[in-house]
Formats: sequence, structure tokens, C-alpha cells
Amino acid sequence: MARVVFYEKPGCHNNTLQKQWLTDSGHEVIARNLLTEAWTAERLLPFLAARPVSEWFNPAAPAIKSGEVNPTQLSAQEALILLILQPLLIRRPLLQVDNEYRQGFDPEEVKTWIGLSVPSEDEGNTDIQTCHKTVPCAETKPL
Repeated sequence: MARVVFYEKPGCHNNTLQKQWLTDSGHEVIARNLLTEAWTAERLLPFLAARPVSEWFNPAAPAIKSGEVNPTQLSAQEALILLILQPLLIRRPLLQVDNEYRQGFDPEEVKTWIGLSVPSEDEGNTDIQTCHKTVPCAETKPL
């Protein structure tokens, strides 16, 4: 099985469920705090490069929901700078297995990539990327 470095927002319900699915599938999960990591463009870009710039962003982030940040109007360079300065904007989780990097958690993609067994009681809960909270998480700044 795989050793998965899992960059998360601690306390996020979806990230907790995603980590549990990985562990239950036999993977070793190394959880890291996405918000306090010392991100640089060189470290962050491998997670993002396979997706369009607008998909680099967490649509549930308060600055996105309020319209303060519009990912569709940013260049890749502008987006990288903004994500480094405000990691809460990063779509999560970020996943690393050896030298392969992924962003987000689509169960079917993860299953194809490294293997994933979803417990039968969670079968109907396939949208585990979207935050379903009615009250947004606080804007947490890195220490």
C-alpha cells in the first residue's frame, strides 16, 4: 500500500473522512497542516499543475464566496502568490505519494491511482470535496 502525505485543514470533516478511507484501505497517512506549511511556488505547483488555475481554489473559502477573490480572473503567477499568502484558499486536500502529486479527493480517481475501499455506509457520501457547512470556517492565517 501507499504512504500518503495528506495536507489538510485540521478539523475539516471531509478531510477527516478522506483520511479514514485511506487508512481503512491499508494506506499509511501522514497528515500535515496545509495552513501552516511553508509553501513556496516550487513546492506548491506540482500539486496544482494538472488542473486549470480556477480549480486550484477552494470554492468554500470565505474570500471566494464573498467575491473578494475571483479565481477565473487570475493568472497562474497571481494565483500562486495568493495561495502562498492565504493557504485557506487552496483546494484541499493535497496528496503526495512518492513523486506523484494530486489536489482534491475524487474517490474514483484515488481508487484508480492508489486503491481505495469506501465503507458501505459511506457509499452514498461521494461528494466529500464540497464543504457543506452553512457557516464558513474562520480565515485562519499561518503561524
